[in-house]
Amino acid sequence: MTLNDELLAGLGDPGLEQIAGMLGTDVATARTVLQAVSGTIVGGMARNAEDPDGAEALRGALDEHVDADPFNGDIASLTRDGQSILGHVLGGQGTEQAAAGLARLADVDSGMLMKLLPLIAPMIMSLLANRASDQDMDAAAIAEELVREQSSLPSDLGAVLAGLLAGIFGETVPQQARTQGDW
Repeated sequence: MTLNDELLAGLGDPGLEQIAGMLGTDVATARTVLQAVSGTIVGGMARNAEDPDGAEALRGALDEHVDADPFNGDIASLTRDGQSILGHVLGGQGTEQAAAGLARLADVDSGMLMKLLPLIAPMIMSLLANRASDQDMDAAAIAEELVREQSSLPSDLGAVLAGLLAGIFGETVPQQARTQGDW
């Protein structure tokens, strides 16, 4: 089961319907947007974990999120935690770039994605933290797990997110990621 699958299970139908309402779209589109949002967060974590120091820092941060229940937390607390996570994962302007890129791709409002990203980040962090704890993962194993998570994305979406992340991290955009694809 992927982190995105666990995220959708944790949100349940009521949570997914709330997100669809927040985005002003249908449930199927909200599900796709959530897959892209979680893929972006996981991709940012994977980029950071490529460096051994980044992987160690992530491992330490995960310890603070074990057994947390972000699916039932208050919105203000989740948002503060999520903004902090996103600052580490995507960098200063990266969250805005991610929201703008995802908004263009999904044809939803970027302002709504700026509200959604910090709500989803602590959920992904907690799910990964519990997985790392349950499987007694060290920093290198977490980095490998994040790469597996990225490879589980549908190829079109994976290519689009690779391009989005390359733009955030200032890398050359892979040719196949320059087009929107059909996701």
